[in-house]
Amino acid sequence: MGNEGHIEPIRVMPDGTVKQTNPLSGVEVWTVPGRGNRPLTKPIEDVRPLQPGDSTHACVFCLGRMSEIPPPKSRRVRTAEGWRTLSGVLPSQRTDTVAEFRRVPNLFEILGFDYWRTNYDYRPSPGVMAAYERYVADPAGRQHLLSVCRSKMVASGMSPDQIAGVGEDEMLEDSLSFFASSHDVIVARRHYMDFAADTGQLAGSGSLSVEEHEQYLLFTIEALHDLYEENRYARYVAVFQNWRSPAGASIDHLHKQLVAMDEHGAQTNDEIAALRRNLNVFNEDVLNAAVQHNLIIAENDSAIAFAGFGHRYPTVEIFSKSRTCEPWLQSPKEIADMSAILHAIHAATGAEVPCNEEWHHRSPDMDVPLPWHIALKWRVSTLAGFEGDTKVYLNTIDPWHVRDRLVPRLHELRREEHIAPDILLDKQCPARYNSLGYNPLLQR
Repeated sequence: MGNEGHIEPIRVMPDGTVKQTNPLSGVEVWTVPGRGNRPLTKPIEDVRPLQPGDSTHACVFCLGRMSEIPPPKSRRVRTAEGWRTLSGVLPSQRTDTVAEFRRVPNLFEILGFDYWRTNYDYRPSPGVMAAYERYVADPAGRQHLLSVCRSKMVASGMSPDQIAGVGEDEMLEDSLSFFASSHDVIVARRHYMDFAADTGQLAGSGSLSVEEHEQYLLFTIEALHDLYEENRYARYVAVFQNWRSPAGASIDHLHKQLVAMDEHGAQTNDEIAALRRNLNVFNEDVLNAAVQHNLIIAENDSAIAFAGFGHRYPTVEIFSKSRTCEPWLQSPKEIADMSAILHAIHAATGAEVPCNEEWHHRSPDMDVPLPWHIALKWRVSTLAGFEGDTKVYLNTIDPWHVRDRLVPRLHELRREEHIAPDILLDKQCPARYNSLGYNPLLQR
């Protein structure tokens, strides 16, 4: 088979300019010499010691302010017997267990309950209705729902007179959307790092322990699968994490979001189209290029991370090497390995760097083997007129600088025993062509 029309994904010009083309989307990115050594963040200003209550009341996602947001669908707790997911927790039971992670409906959904009900005649399952009715029947639960509904109306710009004109029955009927939500938030317990009393350092994904991050991932996967099961009209569930305001976070508290959609979205459609042309495209055009250009950062039995190319922002790509494309069908070992690599990259990146974590996976309606992979994008630059005019994006850090920023820090973190001990780094990685395990024989 010839190479007619083939475009090299990474080209280095004689002056050192790096030109990248994403093999799946066609996005073109240039990195100009001399810009890659700039600091990723500005020094933190106005550092102050934490005040009493800051660790539990700093924002609405904190444990001390649970009454200000909709009731969680479930919580992940640590017990003497191991980790458990608890559902249907009533207000009187909030402090019976410590919620290390909570699954909370988003107060302002991207695609709300009315969207699905109006466009598709979507109706909540009997299990959802039972949870809703149980919460409404509880006096404290009823008052909690009314309080949140009033707060939502205030935030929506309604006047006191308008709010007074809305009856409690109408508000309670509207609160069904909290239980039938197709836009959920996975909220971590900590707002600040433990023992950060003098610095007020925010607790990011890399601040979690290896075990905690694995539970964070498992709980998110559990919610992902549940959204598909609960909403038959959901063709794709977008999973993402916005960390810090430059990356789109409205609240500086660690959380992921899941949004059910009735379409795949442009990025997913590009990947599906690429797979239809070549079922082994991720090995041949993505991983193989990363191997050839020495961009591999870390690897273990079931996952691999490399500096991405053809992205608008400096990016690390983390791929599952499992032949199972759906995260919820993977083995505990495969998920643990994926979590360990993602956690290590977050830890090496640092909580001070704004970033987006974007998940890609095979949804139930896909007939091509779209591997589970996560792009971690450093939001350290702002798109401007040049990009908008030319659709050529200026990425300030080339893939080799991304690798070289992370690998030394990963070695330090391994010595400090903060990341999983079985992760191989840089030249230790056995990464080779076709190591993702995807080939034309896997079409189902």
